[in-house]
Amino acid sequence: MRAVVVPKPGGPEVLEVQTLPVPDFGPGELLVEVEASGVNFIDVYKREGVYPVPTPFVLGDECAGRVLAAGAEVTEFARGDVIATAAAKGTHATVCVVDAQKAVPVPPEVSAELAAAAMLQGMTAHYLVNSTYQVTPGVEVLVHAAAGGVGRLLVQMAKAKGAHVIGTVGSAEKEQVASTAGADVVIRYDRIDDSDELAQAVRAASDGGVNVVYDGVGKSTFDASLASLRPRGLLALFGAASGQVPPFDIQRLNRGGSLFLTRPTHAHYTATRDELLWRAREVLGAIAGNTLRVAIGGRYSLEQTADAYRDLEARRTTGKLLIIPN
Repeated sequence: MRAVVVPKPGGPEVLEVQTLPVPDFGPGELLVEVEASGVNFIDVYKREGVYPVPTPFVLGDECAGRVLAAGAEVTEFARGDVIATAAAKGTHATVCVVDAQKAVPVPPEVSAELAAAAMLQGMTAHYLVNSTYQVTPGVEVLVHAAAGGVGRLLVQMAKAKGAHVIGTVGSAEKEQVASTAGADVVIRYDRIDDSDELAQAVRAASDGGVNVVYDGVGKSTFDASLASLRPRGLLALFGAASGQVPPFDIQRLNRGGSLFLTRPTHAHYTATRDELLWRAREVLGAIAGNTLRVAIGGRYSLEQTADAYRDLEARRTTGKLLIIPN
């Protein structure tokens, strides 16, 4: 098989396409022909060594594809089934191994590309609006990077629940994307000088502050996120596209009005098989029913993987980036 390998921690330039043996799979695992593999910031953190992974390793956690073979203990899937997952290892490859307990069936109405694009980002958006903070009608929501992969889905899901949604974006093109997704107000942070001004703009667009902030940007938006909350509001910091948030004085949560801060992650919100299947059924079912729109922002070959990550890290794209191995 061919695969994108991280031989040592570093930037996109360290990535190498190598020919490797087809991996062995165990009795509870699936051997999968990868049709599409998602490009995510968690891959950046692993490649850089922020999340330590012994090198060399094959990059990628998320994919959709067709089952080539199933382990002896697998009863839910068989050869030829199309599955998707956000919890595999080494999906930037023509073939990968997937724990059957972490795989979900893909409805025939949903393409492998859309399934791969929706697994991590779609279920992240699902747990954020359903579990991290349960959005209900009239709730004031702030979504940073509202034209990005998760951001666009968050806007759609929050609007479907009756929320008033404010989105932040960095360009005129992305402003249009966020508006089309359903954001009630879109704020251009590229036109704002500092975090205080951004928070003031959010407060002016809401009823004196929002109930919840969904922040996947991190370092550059963190201060504005806290300052945008009304008393007892919640900041869900689910990513760090602009860098990791440095340590801070927790008394800021007190001064802001008994605020809540959480750092949720996909694994903890799909910890059981039932929860994983519930989220997957709702997300993939909404895509099949055309009530949730997933945008593909770019398709890259294995040889173009470094370019995909450069584009992701520079935030030059909207929607989901995919590696198409074959």
